[in-house]
Amino acid sequence: MAAPRQDHAPSRAAALDYDVIIIGAGLSGMYQLYRLREMGLKVRVFETGTGVGGTWYWNRYPGARFDSESYSYGYSFSKELLEEWEWSEHFAGQPETLRYCNYVADKFDLRRDIQFESRVTAAIYQDETRSWMVTLESGARHTCRFLITAIGPLSTPTLPRIEGRDSFKGQSFHTARWPKQTVDFAGKRVAVIGTGATGIQTIQTIAGEVGHLTVFQRTANWAAPLHNGKIDAETQGKIKAGYPEIFARCKETFACFVHTPDPRGAFEVSEEEREAFYEKLYGERGFGIWQGNFRDILIDRKANATISDFVARKIRERVRDQAVADKLIPKNHGFGTRRLPLETFYYEVYNRDNVELVDLSETPIERITPEGIRTSAKDYAFDIIIYATGFDAITGSFDKIDLRGAGGALLKEKWKHGPETYLGLMIDGFPNLMMLMGPHTALGNIPRSIEYSVDWVTGLIRFAVENGLTFLDATPEGTADWTDHVKALGVGLLSNEVDSWMTGINRNVDGKQTRIVARYSGSAPAYRARCDEVAAKGYVELRLG
Repeated sequence: MAAPRQDHAPSRAAALDYDVIIIGAGLSGMYQLYRLREMGLKVRVFETGTGVGGTWYWNRYPGARFDSESYSYGYSFSKELLEEWEWSEHFAGQPETLRYCNYVADKFDLRRDIQFESRVTAAIYQDETRSWMVTLESGARHTCRFLITAIGPLSTPTLPRIEGRDSFKGQSFHTARWPKQTVDFAGKRVAVIGTGATGIQTIQTIAGEVGHLTVFQRTANWAAPLHNGKIDAETQGKIKAGYPEIFARCKETFACFVHTPDPRGAFEVSEEEREAFYEKLYGERGFGIWQGNFRDILIDRKANATISDFVARKIRERVRDQAVADKLIPKNHGFGTRRLPLETFYYEVYNRDNVELVDLSETPIERITPEGIRTSAKDYAFDIIIYATGFDAITGSFDKIDLRGAGGALLKEKWKHGPETYLGLMIDGFPNLMMLMGPHTALGNIPRSIEYSVDWVTGLIRFAVENGLTFLDATPEGTADWTDHVKALGVGLLSNEVDSWMTGINRNVDGKQTRIVARYSGSAPAYRARCDEVAAKGYVELRLG
């Protein structure tokens, strides 16, 4: 039953600074600004950094790059932009992607409505005026009718809880807070702590530059070849001519990639066919081996074992020292059940004389010393320590803001047992607040999901403006239903039996030691169909006024 419409007006008229405030000038925030400006609304974006780009502004570490095909990743909303921009590689690196973000900002004159070096520290709903009061780190305050978070699921880096971390006398940095100036690795003794996606990209990139590299691995991760390459003129022409088909393909696939699960099960083919299929996927570009594999490898333990055994054999073939190879093969999770890093000769790095792997399950780090790192086995001296230790994912960026809804309710308290959302876009009791790429929304190939979410939010705000509405809120029932739906979708997934950022685990953050369902794991087409249904019915599932 639809919630009753709330027709009472605010108790007093308020002159608001903006119609809409957007937090974050990454891919979500930039596109949302573009869409709302089309409507003629007064919009302000507050961005912590000194430039646009979000992920691609902050993650400037060596080797940072796409693992979605470049031409499936860029914005699709402007035919002119698609015709003008040319990606140089199938999987673009961070410098090129940041240039792209700046090109978009310049082309559509976005910067005039973006305030840089402006960290939002608080956002508090004003019940009387049905508005939001947004406070910046500087102490400045701004009001708006609608507040949109574009803060990203992986934007709050975490450092490990290691004693003495601040005592190190050399250079040290987290991969997501890399210095803008060039880091000189020549002849240096370098430590990398962490072997997730960022760690792998960094390690494979700097191994040939450093004097000596020591990799400290807490948890081995599966990784598969990226097979990147330059885009030649002929291919460039085919890509540009094929953009409608590329984006149509992304729209129909499970997770918005150009890849989607094979309809067959792993045991519906012969062992020889299965092996040949795995060889084919291992030799192809991108996420096919993860997103385009047999339909049951992520839900059936025996099916998963077949691909895990295959990739383990590949690791053993590529790493000469079999004791090292064995350390690089995960024992606590199956292939693809955590976020899969893609690599370029990563495993071959361990064949180099100047690279050493330290297994922290055997010899844990005891402390950081002024000279380097002490494990239970020995002291290591370093010139540079790199922390590739990931993020306080999904909810971490929300936790950094004092977010309070109706009646002063604190979001962090509301979500203390895990996020609860309506369509991953709204939160009951937090009126006029919309989230882009928040918990419980379809992720996958992020820009494809971004464009849909932005367009949905824009449609809702247009509906409010056209109907004179100043109050939009999810219902507790709608929130409970969607949250239960998201949890139900996760039942049977092998990934939900694994500790990872995708299940809300972070040993370096208080309160993040219990697994939660932090992400929507259904198909993107099904997600869009549900959201489209809500819009088509005039948003009657919401509390409106």
